[in-house]
Amino acid sequence: MTLALSIILPVVAYLLGSIPFGVVVARARGVDLRQVGSGNIGATNAARALGKGFGAVVLVLDALKGFVPVLLARLLLGRAPHGECLVALTALLAFAGHLFPVFLGFRGGKGVATALGVFLALSPLAALGAIVVYAAVYALTRTSSLGSLTAAVAFVPLGYFLAARSRVQLALAVLLVLGIVVSHRENIRRLIRREEGKV
Repeated sequence: MTLALSIILPVVAYLLGSIPFGVVVARARGVDLRQVGSGNIGATNAARALGKGFGAVVLVLDALKGFVPVLLARLLLGRAPHGECLVALTALLAFAGHLFPVFLGFRGGKGVATALGVFLALSPLAALGAIVVYAAVYALTRTSSLGSLTAAVAFVPLGYFLAARSRVQLALAVLLVLGIVVSHRENIRRLIRREEGKV
């Protein structure tokens, strides 16, 4: 049973992560999210295109893509041999699903909300700390991408020190943050040029 779950849960996590909730919600409103604003399928572009209420809906749904499979993996596999590694693999595949969704030709979003869901399932206090960092940076700059990048980087030390110095969780956090940074490369270029849009 444990062997089957160790295979099934990561696969399900990837498929769940691949569901493009931003595209689904926008399509229900008659909008192709990939053709408006930044073209990104995540909550920030949804907020620009559909309003902040729908942006919040997309944010929650994208976060659940990370939270639900990781929470299940912790409950079902956490005590198994190499359980922590299996949980981390599940988390990584949920995140990869959002960045490289099979349902959109492997062209997805930037992963911030899904990573937040992962972090909430693994280390709620660290995730809340990262949310505070995001809120502070966003309040000062009104720039969502800068807040997201800062919060993601902040989670690495927060997660390490608040998760009993787990090396596996530290490695996972670093991989997720690298994915977020790479997916934000255009935003970073615009930030450097001081051309990044505000929300």
